[in-house]
Amino acid sequence: MTSSRPSGEPAPERPTTSSRAPGPSPSRSVLPALRPPVFTGRLHDARTATAVGRWLGAAFAVCFATGLVSHYLQHPPAWLADDLPARPVWGYRGSQGLHIATGLAAIVLLLVKLWAVYPRLFVWPPVRSVRHALERLSVAVLVAAAVFELLTGLLNIVEWYPWPFSFIQVHFAVAWVVTGSILLHVAVKAPEIAAHWGRRSAGTLALPAEDAVDRRSLLLGMGAAVGVVTLTTVGQTVTPLKAFDLLAPRHPDHGPQGLPVNRTAAAAGVSAGALAAWRLQVAGPRPYTLTLDGLRAMEHTRARLPIACVEGWAVQADWGGVRVRDLVERAGGVPGRAAVRVTSLEVSGAYRVMEMGAEYVDDPLTLLALTLDGQPLSLDHGFPARIIAPNRPGVLQTKWVHRLEVL
Repeated sequence: MTSSRPSGEPAPERPTTSSRAPGPSPSRSVLPALRPPVFTGRLHDARTATAVGRWLGAAFAVCFATGLVSHYLQHPPAWLADDLPARPVWGYRGSQGLHIATGLAAIVLLLVKLWAVYPRLFVWPPVRSVRHALERLSVAVLVAAAVFELLTGLLNIVEWYPWPFSFIQVHFAVAWVVTGSILLHVAVKAPEIAAHWGRRSAGTLALPAEDAVDRRSLLLGMGAAVGVVTLTTVGQTVTPLKAFDLLAPRHPDHGPQGLPVNRTAAAAGVSAGALAAWRLQVAGPRPYTLTLDGLRAMEHTRARLPIACVEGWAVQADWGGVRVRDLVERAGGVPGRAAVRVTSLEVSGAYRVMEMGAEYVDDPLTLLALTLDGQPLSLDHGFPARIIAPNRPGVLQTKWVHRLEVL
């Protein structure tokens, strides 16, 4: 019997009676193919990154410059100590207030910048060449250092130090790492930055026209966020705006005698009982000792000076006391040439002993202050005597002074 199937046509498969459940072919993988994620957001582009990056770069530049001022005022090298300027009176208040304000603004800017570029973390393949690997490594260093710098700076403002290292030295060192990383990043990306810098650059014209509205909205929102953060914190430095000081850890009117304090007498280990027999020792070619009544009997000077702290807050106040240069001259110090070492009664602390260069010592506004706004100093403000000097960080305005040494 002949088959009716056309010649060359394969025979149909016969049904199987096997009870085995169907499954994947042994030759095929059961795992889905791994693919990098796909981002469809149109603002994750070079133009957005460039627009945000130039503001972020400016903020870091200001932070770096003002940070150098703060660091070298607090820890001057020996060759610079006697030449640090005591004027303008408001110098440190302005520079450190700007440092904190731009640092807080940079937090907002950095978050937006990272949002704009984070899809590039998932490019595939992750490394295309040695040059590409080095470029990605430099970006990783930049991001890590920038995040570290802003986070530690923020925690320093609220005086919380949950780490085992010294904030000042590490923060200062990482600032150089951030600055170097930014300069390297700009050098590597210079052609791309130039292509997307202006509104009518070649890189911009290549992007969809409808993106302009969205990008403008993003940048306006970023600017508004920076404005809100600045307005609600800068009042701790710019006192006319103190009514808006909602997010800053200090308010310029809150504290003993209407001024904030960072370190109280209790924290410093200074008690009223320990001051019962207080004397001021002045060491020099002609050493002498003064009681509080003896200090009060000397010629007094009044000065309206700000006290400005590294955390960013600053308050102007009326101080009264004896000029330091008068005390130094009485001990045999040469006017304009003598520096002073100041020792506090506090039990311990990084600034228990402070040195003041000749420029500060000779300034007529540098006082061993006994009064604040016409009233004797409170214990938390350094009773019986403290240093107050123009253009000087608050940590160097030593409280509970009991010894001056002419150098």
